Amino acid sequence: MKIQVVEGRLVEAPTAGAMGMDRRAFGEFIGPRGELASYAFGWTTGSDPHVVRLSVGIGVGNPGGGTFHAVAFVNEDGHAYSLVDEPFEDVPEGGLDLTAEQARAHEDLPFVWWVVDRVMQRDRRAWWMRHWLRGTNSIQTLEVFERRDPILLVGHDADDGLWQLIGRTPADPATGKIGHLHHAVDEDPTLVDVLDLEPGHSATRTQVGGPWTRQVGYPI
Repeated sequence: MKIQVVEGRLVEAPTAGAMGMDRRAFGEFIGPRGELASYAFGWTTGSDPHVVRLSVGIGVGNPGGGTFHAVAFVNEDGHAYSLVDEPFEDVPEGGLDLTAEQARAHEDLPFVWWVVDRVMQRDRRAWWMRHWLRGTNSIQTLEVFERRDPILLVGHDADDGLWQLIGRTPADPATGKIGHLHHAVDEDPTLVDVLDLEPGHSATRTQVGGPWTRQVGYPI
């Protein structure tokens, strides 16, 4: 049996004063031997510093069951996790909310971190969140930056790691703009499907909401 990460609902709500958006993504994990876990992670745009909150629940109804709570934060070129006391979300497979001390002493903590790693790799909302967490930059055509063009080409440069967002109008280096990648996804959530592009790869489509075609390099 293969590992399954099943994306659940995404809950979005404006923050107080409409200064940002609070996003919470939910899902279920099924391991290769049928192990079950539920998860939730969330982030708030406009917050500073950038911190992600997450919950993983296992063993509902069993003596060893519980819900683990943690935060994720930028660490060097990636991100790191830390257990916390404060509960984030209730999840179906979870039980008693565990404190950080209880979680560190729990025999299933390695399994929980393994689940977190797989969720971050496979849940598309986690890709979106990760670009927000790291503040990933993108080079956008002027027309895309000003929202006059839909995004029809997404590229991830191999040499410098920058992302490129291009619409109907051909890219012009003289007028290109720098913008955070996650803001583009805020405006067009259909971009979430290609946020895992490897360096040196790109994806194209003919219209917003249409299927993406992936390729190595950029189309000629």
